[in-house]
Amino acid sequence: GRSVSKELSQQLLISQFLNFPSLLKDSGSSGYRAFGDSFFTQHFNHSNCIFQKFGNSIVTNPVKDKTMVQELLDFKDKIDFIIATSFLKNEKFIVAMKDAFETFINKRSNKPAQLLAKYVDSKLRAGNKEATDEELEELLDKVIVLFRFINGKDVFEAFYKKDLARRLLLGKSASVDAEKSMLSKLKQECGTAFTNKLQGMFKDMELSKDIMIQLKQYMQNQNIPGNIELTVSILTTSFWPTYIPKEIQLPPEMERLQENFRNFYLSKHSGRKLQWQSTLGHCVLKAEFKKGKKELQVTLFQTLVLLMFNEGDHFSLEEIKMATGLEDRELRRTLQSLACGRARVLIKNPKGKDVEDGDRFFCNEEFNHKLFKIKINQIQEKETIEEHTITTQRVFQDRQYQIDAAIVRIMKIRKTLNHNVLLSELYNQLKFTLKPSDLKKRIESLIERDYMERDKENPNQYKYIA
Repeated sequence: GRSVSKELSQQLLISQFLNFPSLLKDSGSSGYRAFGDSFFTQHFNHSNCIFQKFGNSIVTNPVKDKTMVQELLDFKDKIDFIIATSFLKNEKFIVAMKDAFETFINKRSNKPAQLLAKYVDSKLRAGNKEATDEELEELLDKVIVLFRFINGKDVFEAFYKKDLARRLLLGKSASVDAEKSMLSKLKQECGTAFTNKLQGMFKDMELSKDIMIQLKQYMQNQNIPGNIELTVSILTTSFWPTYIPKEIQLPPEMERLQENFRNFYLSKHSGRKLQWQSTLGHCVLKAEFKKGKKELQVTLFQTLVLLMFNEGDHFSLEEIKMATGLEDRELRRTLQSLACGRARVLIKNPKGKDVEDGDRFFCNEEFNHKLFKIKINQIQEKETIEEHTITTQRVFQDRQYQIDAAIVRIMKIRKTLNHNVLLSELYNQLKFTLKPSDLKKRIESLIERDYMERDKENPNQYKYIA
């Protein structure tokens, strides 16, 4: 009975607090202050304050993951309003609020940082018509306040970078100004080291536009024939997320285009290595059906499949695999998008929503659509536990390098150091949450690699090896 009534009184207290402006509307300013101080002493002057209780209920419940960021922003807005209007911006409340947010937002390591990056992506992506430029700017300022409370800023950066890459490469940014504004906010918050790679991505896109102008002139001067218009984005590997190259078979005219670009680019930048990223390629195909002409906006993989139907009426799954070089899983997803999705430019025999061994594919001559330009979406693999795992692993790897560098830096200056003092210095220097066991592993690794050693008489003491 006691725990239930305690829980109910806690909920009642939160609900009373969140309705404070109406409760205190008629009080004078001195009444506000006196009541605020006593209310603070009673309910906020301890680690279990109601800010934390309410925040915990949002962050630690996986069911709320989809709405977590919006709920935290709404909660923060309401608290700010109450502290300003009902407690005259009482400093004690502001400090308690900040401490509470910093505590509960880091209760689940990595998840809030990842969801905050995804939230920003949803707001900066083209098609987001919810807000005016001014409202979007105000929202980004509020997001930065939440970001400030998060320990795992490198996790935010990794997911933010992956989504930014997608927006830039697919031309999906709602506004370049908003993108650059967010970047400058992150730079102000974390310094240039944090945003260097993100700025490098923007620079690559701008340089690529200039290179395309030069390519056009080069093709005209060399009198190179061809009716395919090529646009290439040249990405500096160290700035962008890691993409796994996939081997495919390009049609001869596309091969020639790639070779022309390679010759042009390397004539200006000898010694550089170019690696084509087929998973990021997109094409616009002009198609003619019985009911009229259409423009199909498709991925490179979808393009390879569709171009086969210039050479024949129908193909088996196996024949398409041989001709395109696409790996089995990728090919099945691609055919599913063309024959089983909303815009069915191919017909699958036998019918069905999945692509099976032995299926045959025909061009849908009767294809009709109200639009002239049609985007055929690739079937998305769930963004994928695998993709999340790879991104998180990369963050973990980067952290290991940072921990190693910090330990060596500290030991180089201090020469000898006690284990606990070393841990304390690392906690001060590193900007993410650390487990003592992780630090112990990194210390052992550096001892094995002869960067430092244990004192023979006192195993808790370390010595730097020059």
